[in-house]
Amino acid sequence: MEILSFYYAPCSYVENLRKESVLKSSNSHQPNPNFRKHRLWCTKIDSRCGSLKLCNLDQSVLKKLSRSGSLRLRNIRQGLKNVESKVLSGSYNGYVIGGEMDARDISERGESANKVVIPDLPDESNGESGAPVSSCFWEWKPKLNVHYEKAGCGNLSSPPVLFLPGFGVGSFHYEKQLKDLGRDFRVWAIDFLGQGKSLPLEDPTTCSNEGDTPERKDYAWGFGGETKPWASDLVYSIDLWQDQVRYFIEQVIGEPVYVVGNSLGGFVALYFAAGNPHLVKGVTLLNATPFWGFLPNPIRSPRLAKLFPWAGTFPLPTSVRKLTEFIWQKISDPGSIAEILKQVYADHSTKVDKVFSHILETARHPAAAASFASIMFAPRGQLSFREALTRCQMNNVPMCLLYGKEDPWVKPVWGLQVKRQVPEAPYYEISPAGHCPHDEVPEVVNYLLRGWIRNIETQGSVALPLLEDGESIQNSIARELEFVRDGSRKAVRVHFFGSRFSVWNRIRSYMSSHSGKSDIKS
Repeated sequence: MEILSFYYAPCSYVENLRKESVLKSSNSHQPNPNFRKHRLWCTKIDSRCGSLKLCNLDQSVLKKLSRSGSLRLRNIRQGLKNVESKVLSGSYNGYVIGGEMDARDISERGESANKVVIPDLPDESNGESGAPVSSCFWEWKPKLNVHYEKAGCGNLSSPPVLFLPGFGVGSFHYEKQLKDLGRDFRVWAIDFLGQGKSLPLEDPTTCSNEGDTPERKDYAWGFGGETKPWASDLVYSIDLWQDQVRYFIEQVIGEPVYVVGNSLGGFVALYFAAGNPHLVKGVTLLNATPFWGFLPNPIRSPRLAKLFPWAGTFPLPTSVRKLTEFIWQKISDPGSIAEILKQVYADHSTKVDKVFSHILETARHPAAAASFASIMFAPRGQLSFREALTRCQMNNVPMCLLYGKEDPWVKPVWGLQVKRQVPEAPYYEISPAGHCPHDEVPEVVNYLLRGWIRNIETQGSVALPLLEDGESIQNSIARELEFVRDGSRKAVRVHFFGSRFSVWNRIRSYMSSHSGKSDIKS
């Protein structure tokens, strides 16, 4: 039996809520027999398991609310009826009771035309717990173990979702997705090789006594004399990560997945889907970086590639070692890490303590500096971002675009260019949100991602998030999404761009709005 959960915002009017679980039978899932098994090591991180359940209000409470004039009894009864029917059908556009907002129609009918109350994250301080998360290692190649985290693997009838991290982070950056979405889907998040906990288990080079001090040897893996056999072709490139994702899906997950990637992970997700559409159910880009790599690809530009004698292999050349040491000391400093996080998060009240400590832990690994150099000097992929996007479009790979508007690195114009190239893909612009919207406003990203997957899984019978049933996806609309975090109500504005979206109209609207502000000031 599977628990199908519906989440609600806390209610200041209702103190005696009786929670009832909504159960639905599920068919057992048969893995593809063609996929090979590899050795796995797993350690349980969180043994607590739980899910929020459908809210069922006692009739006396409803009558009291009706007499007080807070809510109309018939609206609540109809709302609860709609919740039950829509949750059972897989739709998340139901009714909720929330804080001081009374009854709010999430599907935005009637007077609530511009506001949507969305589910909160599991509140562990209130006794609510998210899906248990397991930390695992998968031995892909000798000396190269891939770290990943997983949740919700008991949801056998639910679709699988794989999260790919940005540069410098790892699976830990998707903790809020694992715990929340793991209650509805089967969810994995991996660390790319050369990052997070997927750094090598030993030095890829032999020891060198040329000018090395004991202190330097502690952090200078990859700076040695000669390459060890297992690392002879090791380069932390986008092609390596594409292969890593492909084999992980084939050997660990065992079936096609929805791939979600932030920043660098977005580029890898698109690059992977372009070459392996048979393993992809859909792709979601979270502020995906539109380019990666500085050196020419040796297959695509062999003559030009020969002009660069070193392209990310081990050991690092002497000249590169000195440059790497200088840069690494600057960027791995705790103050520098904190400053970078301050740049990429639009809301500085976001708690990033865990993210900071994980990044700092990775930066202190003895292989981190040389791995960073290998990533920076690795050649570009065989396909550009635009070419990968075109291939995905030709192969009819479903796509969803979720972009934080206040991103200082991947500016909104990049996301809008993707939308222009793939007009049929739903595009949600979130504000305020920076480069990592999944960690900054996880309530919003989880709500949109959950709804988009339901839309794909039901072949469109469940409407896209923020749209009414039967409403045309050609239209562009704006909604204010509200949720509760740490006892306070927060609001985020989400702009949905339909297929009729025009970059020129967007620019003209932007200029017009700013012109109006200038007139007001004058």
